[in-house]
Amino acid sequence: MSTAAPVPRDSAEAIRRAVAAGPVLMPGVYDALTARLSRDAGFDVLFVSGFAVSASRMAVPDLGYVALADMADAARAVTRIGGGPVIVDADTGYGNALSARHTAETLARSGAAGIFLEDQEWPKRCGHFAGKRVVDRDEWLGKLRAVLEWRAETGIDLYLVARTDARAAIDLDEAIVRAKAARDLGVDAAFVEAPQSVDELRRVREEVPGVTLVANMIEGGRTPLLTPSELDELGHRLIVSPLTGLMAASRAIETAMGRLRADGVLTQPGDLLMGFEEFEKVTRMDDHRARGERYAED
Repeated sequence: MSTAAPVPRDSAEAIRRAVAAGPVLMPGVYDALTARLSRDAGFDVLFVSGFAVSASRMAVPDLGYVALADMADAARAVTRIGGGPVIVDADTGYGNALSARHTAETLARSGAAGIFLEDQEWPKRCGHFAGKRVVDRDEWLGKLRAVLEWRAETGIDLYLVARTDARAAIDLDEAIVRAKAARDLGVDAAFVEAPQSVDELRRVREEVPGVTLVANMIEGGRTPLLTPSELDELGHRLIVSPLTGLMAASRAIETAMGRLRADGVLTQPGDLLMGFEEFEKVTRMDDHRARGERYAED
């Protein structure tokens, strides 16, 4: 079990305050560099995406290859950048209710301010993939209850998002029943994954009042792409855009490598590459240089 210090006690509360003030858009990140770039762009809350960790670390699809250790490592890399709270994808909790409790503790002690905990069968798959299956409702609720009890026992405040994939696996009616049951347990937010229309988003809000709702904006996914203000009008205030950075980086690297292979050198990179001095700003080169000089003086 990790012995690292737990996440600061006010981090989960910072997410609650932010959501109370207006819609919160979280970009998906998967390492320290994507976290730094996202912080520099002005994002206050980040999301460590299991899909992105699976793709960036192993170049495999989001089909259950990622383990708790992978997500904890990614959480540590992202949270060391600082700048605000980080919510981490905890998938299914990697087992039963006891496993979910252990997962919550491990990720909290890795710096997470919150987690997503879903109801898919293991091995899970991306919420916008076909062929998903969900566990019995009571089994998922038992995992959520285990995390909530751990939170109460330890005093470690972890923002808990209850995600259900029942919309695709069963139907929207069952997804709404599960979201309401999770709300009644006392989770911080309910996440009905992959609504297929604005009307479905609106129905979730109408039938699941009294809890923060999460919307997942995946380019090319099943849910219509809407702005934070549009989603706020539909009652969804915590918004995740989990794959934008990953897909943008993948396209840029593919393009650069293709041109390098074809030409042998990038003498006129144009907008394709970040300049060397720009990248030094990203890595805070001036700070490190000044620190080195200070130590050299001693």
